[in-house]
Amino acid sequence: MILEKYDVAIIGGGSAGLAALKQLSKLGKQAILLEAGTKVGSKNISGGILYSKKPKKGKVTNVDDLYENFLDDAPYERKITKYILHSTSKDKEYSMDLTEAHDYQANFGCSVLMNKLNSWFANQAVESAEKIGGGIIPGVHVKSITWYEGKTIIQTDELEEFEVKAIIAADGVNSEVAEMVGARSKFTPTQLYQGVKVIVKLPEEVIDERFGIGPEEGAAHLFAGDITLNHIGGGFLYTNRDTLSLGAVYHYDSLIRNPVEPYGLIDALIRNPLVSEFVKDVVPIKKEIDKSLPQEEQLRIRFGVAKLIKTWKEFRETSLSPNGRKSLIDSGKYKTNEGIQEKLSTIEKQMSEKFDVTFGEDYVESEYGAKLVPDGKRCRMEKPFFKNILFIGDAAGRGVFVGPRIEGLNVGIDDGVRAANAVARSLDKDDFSEIYMGQYYTQLVEESPYTLDMKQIDKDYLKIFLDATKDVPKDIIGSRYGPILKMMSSGTFRGIAVKFANILGYDKLLPMIESEDTYVKVPIQLAERLGVTVSSTYSPSIPSIADRIAKLSYNDDHESHIKVLNSDSEFMKKIVTLCPAKCYSEEGGKVVIQHEGCVDCGTCSQETEWKHPRGEKGIHYQYG
Repeated sequence: MILEKYDVAIIGGGSAGLAALKQLSKLGKQAILLEAGTKVGSKNISGGILYSKKPKKGKVTNVDDLYENFLDDAPYERKITKYILHSTSKDKEYSMDLTEAHDYQANFGCSVLMNKLNSWFANQAVESAEKIGGGIIPGVHVKSITWYEGKTIIQTDELEEFEVKAIIAADGVNSEVAEMVGARSKFTPTQLYQGVKVIVKLPEEVIDERFGIGPEEGAAHLFAGDITLNHIGGGFLYTNRDTLSLGAVYHYDSLIRNPVEPYGLIDALIRNPLVSEFVKDVVPIKKEIDKSLPQEEQLRIRFGVAKLIKTWKEFRETSLSPNGRKSLIDSGKYKTNEGIQEKLSTIEKQMSEKFDVTFGEDYVESEYGAKLVPDGKRCRMEKPFFKNILFIGDAAGRGVFVGPRIEGLNVGIDDGVRAANAVARSLDKDDFSEIYMGQYYTQLVEESPYTLDMKQIDKDYLKIFLDATKDVPKDIIGSRYGPILKMMSSGTFRGIAVKFANILGYDKLLPMIESEDTYVKVPIQLAERLGVTVSSTYSPSIPSIADRIAKLSYNDDHESHIKVLNSDSEFMKKIVTLCPAKCYSEEGGKVVIQHEGCVDCGTCSQETEWKHPRGEKGIHYQYG
């Protein structure tokens, strides 16, 4: 049989894989990208902030280097101009401004939603890729990679098998490619974070006013203290254009030790009075329909109310956006902003007079999701290749997580470019051996400033962070950390201490740095001693996990992509609690799965036969 042939296959259509495709196309090299989703972006989810960096030493390829029109044309949300850390304890909160730490070595950092951003990346990459015989093939799941008589053969669930010269694996933290070829073991809970996130709807100008930002500005808020429910990690809130990304990220091993429902961590965050006030909006309250009315009349009222509320929501959102108002005026329907406001008031009057709709305060949740995140300090692949396969981004266990510094997207983009450069070099020489391609790629990755950040403490970044905490009483820090902070506050001793710490290595320091003290106890004491009292004007109506899952978009597959290997293990019994989608239950002492509501996070992968769903199947995020 004659096989179809391609130079390069990129597996995974996230921002890292798309960066590799874009760079290969720039270099005139043929490449195809295989994406499991119906379209690029529908399977991706991130916190998330995308950074453009300017390291002191070395160079990285930034998103605006690769996509030169990024700042002018890309659908990013907002440039982050405020970065605040909040310590919480019940109704008390203490804030520290970490904006200088956020700006450290950064050209900019912007909030992003992955569905529309990765779709834009794909459009930028695909045109040039198609001109040289490549492109993007959506709806495809790779099921095997084999080597036979000097050929590399890829088999999928959807296409005829085909031959390639090189592969770039960008299939995420739960990389099936890595597992099927034996490139690395599955990441363990000690090497991972679990993140859960909800999208909260909020009009653009309400966000501007509430967070004290301009139309082109954004804010990031981090949370630690009692909202963690005694786990190592914390919460985040990022402003998007007309939504908020609200989430919780925790050390997975901390959750294993003290299991709690992931959505419970989100709920605890939402119930915090500061967060409740951040996310609240005006919501319509429908009157109960008189059940004594004829069924047809009840149905007429129900449809009438729903239609009018939908009209109100859409018009209000448009009226509270500068671009929205401009489009309404440009359409000729309205001459002034006052006319737009009058129309909104008219709709509200109709709602009140026709259907007795009133207005109150609540928050509006649009999407729920979850994922695992690799901790590059603990799990980056020191050998990010296997035969003629190169691993990038999350698939290679690469990400920068140092205190409040959280970077993954920019690392993956830089990795994708480095992998593309290594593959292009091999195509020129027709040499795809581990010695020529794999080791050269490893050298490129080791030269990355991001790799250094995964290996060593940056004393200049540490100084900025310490300066931000200078007003914290040392007795709150406690005997364990007080002397260390005092020594670190001295420029002379800080340099010596950091050198000594880097000799010891992150693995020796992390148990002390990333502890219940730093994420829970100290923040609680800070809030109680130095914090201000915050009250909320309402009690948020938090959806159940069943309601959250019901709102998501799925293309159900009758074949489960997950097989439980040991149904009575202690780990799987904890997964009953830890699965973000509540897919697991225990029956007669055995753990069983109902896979249809799975959000493809991989939380259970450690003791299951875990695969991504077949092409076009499973979860499809609207926001991501």
